[in-house]
Amino acid sequence: MNKRNLPPVPPEIQALVPYKPGKPIEELERELGISGAIKLASNENPLGPSPKAVAAMAKALEGLHRYPDGAGFELRQALSRRYGLSQDQIVLGNGSNEIIELLCRAFLRPGDLALAASPSFLMYSKLVQVAGGRLQEVPLKDFRLDLNALAEAIEPRTRLVFVNNPDNPAGTAFSGEEFREFLGKVPDGVIVVLDEAYIEFASDPEVAQGTDFLDHEVPVVVMRTFSKAYGLAGLRVGFGLGPVEVMGILHRVRQPFNTSILAQAAGTAALADEEFFQKTLQVTWQGLKDFYACFEELGLMYVPSQTNFVLVQVGPKASQVADELLRRGVIVRKMASYGLPEYLRISVGLPQENRRFMDELKAILRES
Repeated sequence: MNKRNLPPVPPEIQALVPYKPGKPIEELERELGISGAIKLASNENPLGPSPKAVAAMAKALEGLHRYPDGAGFELRQALSRRYGLSQDQIVLGNGSNEIIELLCRAFLRPGDLALAASPSFLMYSKLVQVAGGRLQEVPLKDFRLDLNALAEAIEPRTRLVFVNNPDNPAGTAFSGEEFREFLGKVPDGVIVVLDEAYIEFASDPEVAQGTDFLDHEVPVVVMRTFSKAYGLAGLRVGFGLGPVEVMGILHRVRQPFNTSILAQAAGTAALADEEFFQKTLQVTWQGLKDFYACFEELGLMYVPSQTNFVLVQVGPKASQVADELLRRGVIVRKMASYGLPEYLRISVGLPQENRRFMDELKAILRES
């Protein structure tokens, strides 16, 4: 095969490292020669999808020969009713990742800056880089977003500030009062992007709710997802809420059919499945309590979480512990790529999955 010359590739694209997803459970089982593995690594809903969402998708299958509604009318209408907003304040995305991409494409030009905490969601840096911008990072302070430092780091060329609440990977959250104080320090010409992928799991009533700040003089875009609490990670459906002016610009740059028929139908039905939603919260909050008790028994430091996962300090051998858990069929997340080599991140699973993880962890630590 003859080698062809490619058009020049910008250096910021050349420098990108492809995102490396975790292997499917089936592939890991084949590689390790095990069966019955459990995955507590990706912050997924262990209950599966909402039954109402499954029923809605089954019905929607009849229309797969048609293009989806490019405006996502029914889902946006359902979101409009849920949050008391006009549909003009809502944009749908192929997961909330796409909302990040749309914001970067619309508001960043080569040489522009964006801000985020460190460590934080890895896609912020990738999508800022694709747009030719540069991401400045502000370290967490005691595993919490340092809002004061973020405000101080804003420069004349800063266009976007990414703030995730609750935080991933720490699971901590800031209050509405803290966020309001932060917004008071943000200058004109900056959009604050509030990533609330885990907001439904927050048990502390003081945790800031982005929907309370959509009329602030500082433009705030709130990102949420159906991947976590609603159990629809495989469908890739998220949404952004914000000022009409900003949403109108995002609609101009998004693809016309960026959410599928199945995603729209499932999201609409999931919003109405309150029984499933409440069960998800109960399973999550009880699972966190059980994890805390286990870690305290083992003398391990952990970060109390407002999400469906917990960050725990296992020590210098954290990577080896994760590998041994994997050999025993329990998949957890190593945190070295986040700059936390002594930590593991554990997603809440079903009660029996949580118990299996805790039993295996105890056995490994007692044997080491």
